[in-house]
Amino acid sequence: MSSVGAETREDAVFRALAAPVRRAILDALKDNPQTTGELCARFPQIDRCTVMQHLKVLEGADLVIAHKVGRVRWNHLNALPIKGIHDRWIGPHAAGAVNLLARMKAGLEG
Repeated sequence: MSSVGAETREDAVFRALAAPVRRAILDALKDNPQTTGELCARFPQIDRCTVMQHLKVLEGADLVIAHKVGRVRWNHLNALPIKGIHDRWIGPHAAGAVNLLARMKAGLEG
């Protein structure tokens, strides 16, 4: 159990996902890894330094895995932390909602 004030891995994921630009970066990485330069070109409204800061937050939450090939930095989406959030917070609630709908349907038909 973590102490009060200590950020957990889950906290880091939620914090990273809170910013619309970071969600947009993850969307950009969904289908293919991209270089930092490619990501900067996708977000011309923000400078390279700001893109790098957002990538650092995403890496800290383990949502992006980066590696260098020569002088090029490749950024890869790591969806496992998002799956963990889904499994804990969304899946059980969605299953409950489906069960409720099934009971309502049975009650209306019965």
